[in-house]
Amino acid sequence: MPQPHRPTRPARPPQPQRARRGGGPARHRTDRPRWGVRLAAGLAVAVLGSGAIGHAVMTGVDTGIERVDPFKDMKNRPQAGHGLNFLLVGTDGRDKITPQDKREYRLGGAPCHCTDTVMLVHLSANRQRASVVSLPRDSYAELPAHRDESSGKQHGPHAVKLNAAYAEGGPQLTVRTVENMTRVKIDHYLEVDFTSFMKTVDAMGGVEVCTAKALHDQNTGLDLLPGTHRLSGGHALQYVRSRHVDGAADLGRMQRQQRFVAALVKQATGGGVLLNPVKFKEVSSTLLGSVRADRGFGSEQMLALGQALRDFTPASSEFASVPIGNPSYPVKGIGSTVKWDGPKAAKLFEALRLDRPLAPAAPGPGRGQAKTQGEGQSGRAVQQQPAVPVDVPPQQIRVQVENGTRIDGLGGRVDTALRATGFDTTRAPVGGASRDVKRTVIAYDPRWDRSARTVSTALPGSELRAVAGQGRTVLVIAGADYRKVVPVRPEDPNQGQFGVVTGDQVVCGG
Repeated sequence: MPQPHRPTRPARPPQPQRARRGGGPARHRTDRPRWGVRLAAGLAVAVLGSGAIGHAVMTGVDTGIERVDPFKDMKNRPQAGHGLNFLLVGTDGRDKITPQDKREYRLGGAPCHCTDTVMLVHLSANRQRASVVSLPRDSYAELPAHRDESSGKQHGPHAVKLNAAYAEGGPQLTVRTVENMTRVKIDHYLEVDFTSFMKTVDAMGGVEVCTAKALHDQNTGLDLLPGTHRLSGGHALQYVRSRHVDGAADLGRMQRQQRFVAALVKQATGGGVLLNPVKFKEVSSTLLGSVRADRGFGSEQMLALGQALRDFTPASSEFASVPIGNPSYPVKGIGSTVKWDGPKAAKLFEALRLDRPLAPAAPGPGRGQAKTQGEGQSGRAVQQQPAVPVDVPPQQIRVQVENGTRIDGLGGRVDTALRATGFDTTRAPVGGASRDVKRTVIAYDPRWDRSARTVSTALPGSELRAVAGQGRTVLVIAGADYRKVVPVRPEDPNQGQFGVVTGDQVVCGG
């Protein structure tokens, strides 16, 4: 049975603008804040960019870092490439979480002492690009010979799921296994548990995510309506942990984790964290004070990283998952594992070693945005408007437009605007049976309710009307309230041979 349409939960309500005295142009009012922001940003960059002052600001950040040595006695490591490579692992440690938080965010049960998330993060040599590759925790892996950390027993090489490497040999065996599988040399290791994740998100002031469909997971307690949401640390943990939202299971969860990292980059670069020395130190102290890191990563590296990332935008980051050959590869004694596509995975990791972008070149000015014709009085203004994520790609949706008003040419304008944002329109709008439609109507067959919701996102304020037996084509009856079509894009676009998305494609629109 199709789910009833629920309206998108809006973000924070816009603040009303103050009435401007007089009728003159508003140039002075808009110029002052812009120069104020530039001045503040310049001063902040100067503080963080000045060696002596920057180090003074960061004094004491190293205190309390729990150190690990994941590179101890490692031999036959891959050759170093260009740029920096971080192995970021998330564990299910929950020892420091309060009983109240455990109940609220459903964090009960015994931890498995294994990695819940594994990401390989590459920062380019010119510090203008970050590439994040998710490694499925259930990936088929072959561990090298090692001594079990728990039992002390010596083990020969054997097959496991990737997340078991941490359980058997901690950070060192995890790094060795990932390097053997990818042939990418790891420069730094960062380990985040549930507690450190929540604290860092809260120190950032929360992180904004958006979803085109409702997300519900009884196991984690995640419950989000379609729309934009600012998540605190605990709710963010629910978002990145949930794997029972849909049939995609762990692969779907990796996509949500990537979207969250992209939103985190947007929050850090656009929210003033990197340009505010006090805020930067607060976030850095929270992060480094609650993670485990290799001995070579501390306040100096955080300061250098902050300086490198201060010019980042969401478009500077790109996200990929290892190409999968068999998502249910059976292994005796282990169960179902995720088998990588060997040749494609090798090309992906070769690109990282050679410091090459994973995403194809952008086709035009600004990925994830669409040019739309303004509907103002002049009819000539062309402006950039961020595309809103939707569940179904507009290219897969057939649309017939009817003019439900006495406004000449309205059907043609609606058809053209929908086609411009990707919908498969008939290009043959017709007059409706009624010419007095006040509110635009989207008539649809309940079997294609997800497609109808995508169309309704492009036509804000429209009314959804289920019509049994209508068929696959969605009917748009343009009403007198029509003003414009909002650009939309699929929530999980795939691009290029690696299925890469850039951060601006998966974060919330402006």
